[in-house]
Amino acid sequence: MQLKRLVALTIVLIGIYSCKEDNSAEVNYDKELAEIVEEEKILEFGFDLDNYIVKRDTIKSGDSFGEILAAHNIGYSTIFQIAEKTKDTYDIRKILPGKPYTLLYDKSTETDSLPKPRTFIYQPSVEEYLVINFKDSIQAYKSKKPISYVEKTATGIIEDNISLTLQEKGLSQVLANKLADDIYAWTIDFRRLQKGDRFKVIYTDKFIDDTIYAGVHNVKAAYFEHKGDSLYAFEFVTDSLKGIKDYFNEEAKNLRRAFLKMPVKFGRLSSRYNLKRRIAYYGYKLRPHKGTDFAAPIGTPIMATANGTVTESTRRGGNGKYVKIRHNATYSTQYLHMKAQKVKRGKYVKQGDIIGWVGMTGNSGGPHVCYRFWKNGKQVDPLREKLPEAEPISDSLKVKFLEHIAPIKQRLDNIFFFESNTIEGEATITEDLKPEIQ
Repeated sequence: MQLKRLVALTIVLIGIYSCKEDNSAEVNYDKELAEIVEEEKILEFGFDLDNYIVKRDTIKSGDSFGEILAAHNIGYSTIFQIAEKTKDTYDIRKILPGKPYTLLYDKSTETDSLPKPRTFIYQPSVEEYLVINFKDSIQAYKSKKPISYVEKTATGIIEDNISLTLQEKGLSQVLANKLADDIYAWTIDFRRLQKGDRFKVIYTDKFIDDTIYAGVHNVKAAYFEHKGDSLYAFEFVTDSLKGIKDYFNEEAKNLRRAFLKMPVKFGRLSSRYNLKRRIAYYGYKLRPHKGTDFAAPIGTPIMATANGTVTESTRRGGNGKYVKIRHNATYSTQYLHMKAQKVKRGKYVKQGDIIGWVGMTGNSGGPHVCYRFWKNGKQVDPLREKLPEAEPISDSLKVKFLEHIAPIKQRLDNIFFFESNTIEGEATITEDLKPEIQ
């Protein structure tokens, strides 16, 4: 848009200097400039806010949609009609404290003693917003702010740890998490990186409205030199219907295992699988523990440790609230004592998906998740199992994969290691989410 405006202004200026002896040039200049200004109007939520009186605020604890509108001179009968006509679009009872909202008034009402807004806009997230118009007829719709993705590259040489390296370069720590947890979790121990280890990465940053940074969207490819090994990683979609994608090396070998090491990112091993456990509270009677406990604060997200289908999501006895997942004919996993479940029976989940949150339901002496692991119908110790590798790329996809990564690998190889990161904005993709002007 800025380039388009610059070109337009350049044309106008050329026209002015080439026609300055002609009085009509001033008319043409004004016309062209007016068109540029019209084109460059700043829109928000699809509205030209220059045409309205704008009032912004945040939902306070205890606020309701009705109370907010009533405080701005909307009658309760109108509020009831709005609630009834918009319930199929959005349940306005679900507005949450801390979320911003905007009220738009016609400028003609600024002299009224009791001005009334014509539009209510609520933002449940940074990207999404709900618009309710009620000046004449009542209309409601949901939309999203324009989202753009900018592809970039970065390099780093480890002096201490990867987080510090990224911090010194002004890069997001999310990038470190993706490298450590999503890509190289099974091939590199990031707690034992060595000075001089180095990396290159091609990744995508996400922006909302072209200005609001929304974090690292994904990592397209990476290269890590560690202990003399050169470790490539390329993102590749293996199942477009289920949205499954993994990271593979240059020889099409999957970099991850079929199962995560633990179902929580931030927790500690508090009790191991132990068939000979005896507890003083129960008179030292034999009370086998067939699970592996990971202590974590209440509300900590619990992840599915592998792809699979939810077979149970319920509450029962000492297990409390739990989820059970069938991964294949051999393996199943179960996650006990949840505060709440996020998934229902029959849902297909991918490795790393959030399926619930740590709690203390059932028989639990403290906040933790009891992780149970079945192999051929028998509960076993996952920490002693030789877990299988993730499924390799099928032969039918291998040729496509190698063709896909060839130019990406060449690009990685041509990125030089610098003390400061290099950034490329050459590949910018913008979703077609621009709303119409109201």
